[in-house]
Amino acid sequence: MVYKANEQRYDNMKVRRAGNSGLQLPALSFGTWHSFGDDANFQDSEKIMLAAFDRGIFSFDLANNYGPGSGAAERMFGQVYRRDLKPYRDELIITTKAGFHMWPGVYGNFSSKKTLVAALDRSLQRMGLDYVDIYYSHRFDPNTRLEETAEALDSLVRAGKALYIGISNYDGPQTAKMIQLFKELHTPFVVNQSSYNMLNRDPENDGTLQTLADHHDGLVAYGPLAEGLLTDKYLNGIPDDIHLHFTNSFILDKGEAAAVKKLNQLNDLAKNRNQTLAQMATAWLLHDPTVTSVVTGASKVEHLEDNLKALDNLDFTTDELAEIDRIVKD
Repeated sequence: MVYKANEQRYDNMKVRRAGNSGLQLPALSFGTWHSFGDDANFQDSEKIMLAAFDRGIFSFDLANNYGPGSGAAERMFGQVYRRDLKPYRDELIITTKAGFHMWPGVYGNFSSKKTLVAALDRSLQRMGLDYVDIYYSHRFDPNTRLEETAEALDSLVRAGKALYIGISNYDGPQTAKMIQLFKELHTPFVVNQSSYNMLNRDPENDGTLQTLADHHDGLVAYGPLAEGLLTDKYLNGIPDDIHLHFTNSFILDKGEAAAVKKLNQLNDLAKNRNQTLAQMATAWLLHDPTVTSVVTGASKVEHLEDNLKALDNLDFTTDELAEIDRIVKD
């Protein structure tokens, strides 16, 4: 059966602009970090991706290393794109990244020119695309001059393989330096994609958010729920074997009991807003205009619809924001 997109797909989606650039993204982007690897079921993956597009999520976030199995998520997305989404290419924002463990050898990591060029060629081939809309350097490379990374990314735009450039997991000072280089090269840099949530305030603390705001660029937030901590799943306790992203590992530094106490206080505040904790956590990110989009994953349609309900209430009172800060920083 030939897929036909929902004609009302844009009626309820909130769209946000990355600074003063021409790039616009849905408030929620569809992430493929987990659940789209070599062991994923194609029909299930196809169903959730098309459900996302039917609900106005036109941005799909990928990376060379997403899977599990490097390249697996891109291959899966490429199958869905060729079969269903290709007629809608001009509506889609398709993004990918290079920098984390992509293939064996010294060039399968980080952000040298050879790595970035080779990785994008692999991504385009896997997904069946002529270009991506945003191409990211996935992480800061401590052994390569930032000038080389910036010039490599710029060259890929000039080669027609990417429309916009992003960086990911770069801190405030690194972001500032890259913005300077991109301005000198006239590269269409638009966003930094960073781990950011109510508990993890690194983009605030290291100057990333302010730097982006000062230069009229945007932040795309990933990890909005801190690997599930910011849901109702752990209100009664956090297991010892929980796997946290390296950017969120500090959350348990003061012990499990202290973390659970914070989660329950935040959950009470969410209830007062008629939201789940997960919905409030997503809405909180979007209260800042510098945050262009939040990357969320979903493996079931009901999870996707629950995520979208966060957009029904994005307004916070000054007291609510202060209370969230008090709970988190206590």
